[in-house]
Amino acid sequence: MKRSNLTEPDELICEAQKVFDRDAVAAQINAGLTGVSDSAEVRATLVGLLRDARKFGMAEIAEAFEKAPFKAHATTASYCYLTDCVVAAAYDAVVQYLHPIQVATTSERLALIAVGGYGRGGMAPFSDVDLLFSVPYKMTAWAESVIESLLYVLWDLRLKVGHASRTIRDCLRLAREDYTIRTSLVEMRFLLGDVEVFDQLQEQLREKLFKGTAGEFTEAKLAEREARHLKQGGQRYVVEPNVKEGKGGLRDLQSLFWIEKYINGIFHAEQLVEAGVFTADEFATFVAAQEFLWAVRCHLHLISNRGMDQLTFDLQVEVAERMGYTDRGGRRAVEHFMQAYFRHATKVGELTRIFLTAMEAAQVKKEPVLARFLKRKPKLRPGYCIVQNRLAISDPDVFLEDKMNLLRVFEEGLRTGLLIHPNAMRLVSANLHLIDVPMRKSDEAIQIFTDLLLRHGNPERGLRRMNELGVLAAFIPEFEPIVAMMQFNMYHSYTVDEHTIQTISHLAAIERGELIEELPVASGILTEGLNRKVLYVSLLLHDIGKGRPEDHSVLGAKIAREVAPRLGLKPREVETVEWLVRHHLLMSDMAQKRDIADPRTVRDFAKAVQSVKRLDLLTVLTVCDISGVGPGVWNNWKAVLIRALYRQTKKALETGLEDLNRENRGAEAKKNLRDSLADWSKLALRHETNRHYPPYWQGLHVTAHQIFARLLLDIPEDEIRMDLQPDEDRDATRICFAMADHPGVFSRFCGALVLSGANVVDARTFTSKDGYATAVFWVQDGEGHPYEDTRLGRLEKMINETLQGTVVARAEIQSRDKIKKRERAFKVPTSISFDNEGSEIFTIIEVDTRDRLGLLYDLTRTLASANVNIFSAVIATYGEQVVDTFYVKDMFGLKFHSKAKRDMLEQKLRDALTQGALKALS
Repeated sequence: MKRSNLTEPDELICEAQKVFDRDAVAAQINAGLTGVSDSAEVRATLVGLLRDARKFGMAEIAEAFEKAPFKAHATTASYCYLTDCVVAAAYDAVVQYLHPIQVATTSERLALIAVGGYGRGGMAPFSDVDLLFSVPYKMTAWAESVIESLLYVLWDLRLKVGHASRTIRDCLRLAREDYTIRTSLVEMRFLLGDVEVFDQLQEQLREKLFKGTAGEFTEAKLAEREARHLKQGGQRYVVEPNVKEGKGGLRDLQSLFWIEKYINGIFHAEQLVEAGVFTADEFATFVAAQEFLWAVRCHLHLISNRGMDQLTFDLQVEVAERMGYTDRGGRRAVEHFMQAYFRHATKVGELTRIFLTAMEAAQVKKEPVLARFLKRKPKLRPGYCIVQNRLAISDPDVFLEDKMNLLRVFEEGLRTGLLIHPNAMRLVSANLHLIDVPMRKSDEAIQIFTDLLLRHGNPERGLRRMNELGVLAAFIPEFEPIVAMMQFNMYHSYTVDEHTIQTISHLAAIERGELIEELPVASGILTEGLNRKVLYVSLLLHDIGKGRPEDHSVLGAKIAREVAPRLGLKPREVETVEWLVRHHLLMSDMAQKRDIADPRTVRDFAKAVQSVKRLDLLTVLTVCDISGVGPGVWNNWKAVLIRALYRQTKKALETGLEDLNRENRGAEAKKNLRDSLADWSKLALRHETNRHYPPYWQGLHVTAHQIFARLLLDIPEDEIRMDLQPDEDRDATRICFAMADHPGVFSRFCGALVLSGANVVDARTFTSKDGYATAVFWVQDGEGHPYEDTRLGRLEKMINETLQGTVVARAEIQSRDKIKKRERAFKVPTSISFDNEGSEIFTIIEVDTRDRLGLLYDLTRTLASANVNIFSAVIATYGEQVVDTFYVKDMFGLKFHSKAKRDMLEQKLRDALTQGALKALS
């Protein structure tokens, strides 16, 4: 068989013969097809031989890549070369054995051209094979037959082939109309057939289409890029990024190359330096990012055994392992891997900015529309000028004579409202070595940084740019470890550094008065005034201890003690910052993991806080911290809890802790109920107010007391009554149950709610003196919202069926209680604690573990079977982690003082958790 000529890449991951032995395969095809006349048999034999050869080549490349998991360029070139060889062998066989040219004429001319990603010469294991079959004038019967037979062979090989058959004129016409087609032709590469046809097409594209249309092509590519980013989440720090299409991904790098190739005909990335687009260092960054991202993409394909570009949680763990990352320094291998990923994605963002500015300077990319209309220029300080409506540096040499300018430029950007010119950013990032110890300690540098935080109303813009360029980590070296640090869980949407900047952004928004309606307490505190410097510095440092084996709050407080004085804080301010960093989770934990209706909770919190000043600071910090975790994490439920804890604690600190007692609360609650049931007789009111124990009166709002009073009125012993109402203040649906008490009733309620698809976020249960159980649950739907009115009927029906035994809760829950594959990579260690000091009359059991559908039911059923009486349950969910807190007594109404009893109960709970987790993972 006559073999087509192929160009072998400069670098392959293994020997070319191991990728595809062209001589051996050609000999096998000749031996197998010589004398065979049946076209179906020819195709079947050809497909069989090529399938074996391709399978062998794929295995050799994968094995070599496994041994060198970062050698992406050689790997992608190898996959591309393997595809070239397969296509060439198939084409040669089709032309020789199925459609030989009887009489060679000038009309029988056909070029096979690789386009798109395949044309670029680099492929992941399961990338598409994009082919253009081009003829000079008219598609002949011979060409159509060859194309059809070749495509059938490639499809039989299970290749994902994208193809088009066009004349040169068709290519020009369609590329003019469609930017996707035009882009694919920018990277076309001659593969097989008539090279003159390819040369002719390339020349006509450049002369008749590309020339003079660079501006419109660039605008189209940038618009496409913006739409793509929006679709992928609109930001670089998406927890499950798309390595190809996401912000800072491969497509962003490819877009730069497309535009430059379209304008200047650059065919190799190295030419970007020659063209003056990048410096040598920037090009090294470009290559490193491209190599890393391609390596990740190849590993994704090999693990998934298909074209897969989304770095889902489960795949992140496997890719990290394949690339040789290991657990160290208190962090998992996957967290080290994702930190490297996000740092490369950030660098891609920097390169994109540099490139686009170069395009603007060459007048290829249009100046932003807004910039063209707003021609009024702000007054600049000496040393700065405006270039392309951005803040630029007049003289780089003069700028670098004063190292303080490395900070001043960011403050000037905030002061003027101008974006910083990428050339200025390049200058800053290339001279970070000037930010040394003397500079960090200088009063002038401290003042500039303080002004940047406090003076301009939007410090997050300056901080984010400083962080991306490495200035923040250079000025505060302790910040460097958390840059691009990923937290491998489903709770945090951002890396640690981005979360920190998000919290500062929320604080600035509150200060600007933009969140008065959503955050009235925090807004009110800031209006009354507090130490802003302490608050901003505390937010900047609150998570600085993350990523180490120690408790990040304790370590963070130690770091804050060192950093805060360097930022110009006085000793008393440093002490406050250190306390806030050490206790930045205290208010959140108290509000979400404890029953704030218990006076002891408020008393203990007030003792820890000690003053209203600290309470104000901690409240605002807590609100900003939760708000900065991710979209939708701050909600009405958390708002109600934080506000209630703040108001009760402030009152206790101002009037004295002795006001916090059950008797006062109980008397007030009974009075409120009498007022709300004015139409009831005195006898009925006396009966209702006397039938409940003291915890009932302190644990519920008057609206719940009112509902229970009506539910319990003349209730028969065999009836279950319930009331479902939206509790809009808490973003939840409130369900009140009343029925004759019996062991395990709370667990039965939990089972019914689980089966109905409701997520329990809070619960209280009480037993009246005359033997009735009154339980109230606050639940949300699967999206974290209250149930819509139209769904309440179905919810009530499901609950009734379960409580009446029509549906067996335990069996039904087991069949549904499954953890999704992509969520199985998360490791949440289980801890169980008993606290006899946190409440005056209850033992508090706190279970911190992996969340799953049937967890609350399993825990409450285990407690019920151990004769534990549950009085309230507080549920705090953090992504895949949940903390279930139970206020309990033993069967005699006492706390669990005996260690032996506590140990036995802990073992029963652990056994239930282990069995439930095994079933959920099966």
